[in-house]
Formats: sequence, structure tokens, C-alpha cells
Amino acid sequence: MTVNDEYEEAHRRFMETHMEGRTGERKGRLARGHNFAEKLFLQNVWWPLFGSFEHLHPEYEVYDWNRKSQFVDFAYLPPQGMFAIECDGFQSHVKDMDREKFSYSLNRDTFLTGMGWKMIHFSFDDVQNRPEICIMLLKHVLGTHMIRGRHNAGSLLFPSAERDILRFAFHTGGRVGPKDLSDHFRVSFRTARKRLQSLSAKGMLKPIERGVQIRYYELNDRAIEHL
Repeated sequence: MTVNDEYEEAHRRFMETHMEGRTGERKGRLARGHNFAEKLFLQNVWWPLFGSFEHLHPEYEVYDWNRKSQFVDFAYLPPQGMFAIECDGFQSHVKDMDREKFSYSLNRDTFLTGMGWKMIHFSFDDVQNRPEICIMLLKHVLGTHMIRGRHNAGSLLFPSAERDILRFAFHTGGRVGPKDLSDHFRVSFRTARKRLQSLSAKGMLKPIERGVQIRYYELNDRAIEHL
């Protein structure tokens, strides 16, 4: 069975399972709402990353502050949290949106964020033409410890302390030295240096030398996947 055949069979079972488990408007919304953009997101982004539809729910019902029913394109509901994923086409989500709908959309996302959801938006153009950007950003939001699909096979699983160092380096302009780390995290200079050396050995940081001494470390491009 080819990768495409495997995906098609998994997608068919995925949709059948959710259709069988729904009634009324929730079932009707799934039949109407799971269209080309949503299918392309699964094929180009989700499946290459996860190789599974576990914990993913299409056309998932949520409620606003007035208990008004709304649907997000996908809800990812692993034990670690709640993630709402939207695939936004320019025509339907921007150009044809009036001021009232625009305000409501922002307010809804803010309300759901307050309710514990993480809101993730991708443009249809990126899903169709630049899926690697969507994959990179989705990994960034979800965290590498939650990814188990083919796309991440063999990647490094980072302890939270090392991820904190990478994020600190990112926020300080992409470079960090042992003293910066020692001052910020209140660890010894020796400990800070060892942690930077460890990240350098994993290919996340590049040592910058002046003479024979390493002065600081810079983030490599691939480090952003582990922030």
C-alpha cells in the first residue's frame, strides 16, 4: 500500500467514524463543512506530520460567550490541551467579511483563548502551496513532545530546560552566552556553559569564536522547530 493509499483509507475511516457518531446539525455541518480546503490540510499538513487522526475532530462545535453554537474546522484534543485549527481562505474569511463579522471573529477567538483553547490559523494558500510552513508552525505550537508521526521520526525530544534556553536565545535576538544564561536562569557559569555546549552538539546552536575562545552561541535555523 502506498503512502497515498494509506492516507485515503485512513481519511475514509476517519470521516465514517465521525459521521456515525453525530446527529442533527452537528452531522449536517460535518457533511457540508468538510470540503476541499479541510481535506487538503489533512493531506498536505496533518498526515505528513502525524500519520494518524487520533484525537482530531473535524467541524467541532464550540460555544461563544452567549452560548451561541459555532464550529471550528478541526479540534485537536489530546490529554495535553485543546487546540482549534482553522483553514482560512482569503475570499471567504477576509474579502467577504463585513466589520461586524470581523469583530465577532476576533472576539470569539479571544473568548475561546480565555476558555483554554489555543487558536491556530492557516491560510488556504499556505496549505496548498507552502505546506512545509504550516508543518513547521504546527510543530512549534503543539510541541515536539506531542508529535509521533513519520515527519518527526528521529527528531530530538527536548527537555523543557533546553527548550527554555532556545526560547530565551530567540527573545534576546538569536544569540546567547554562558553569562546571559547564568544571570537569567540563576545557574552557575559552568552549568550554563555545559547546557549551551549540549545544544550546540545537537545542532541547535552555533558557537561563535573570537580568537580561540567561544564568545557566544547563535540559534540555527532548525532550532525554531523546538522552541
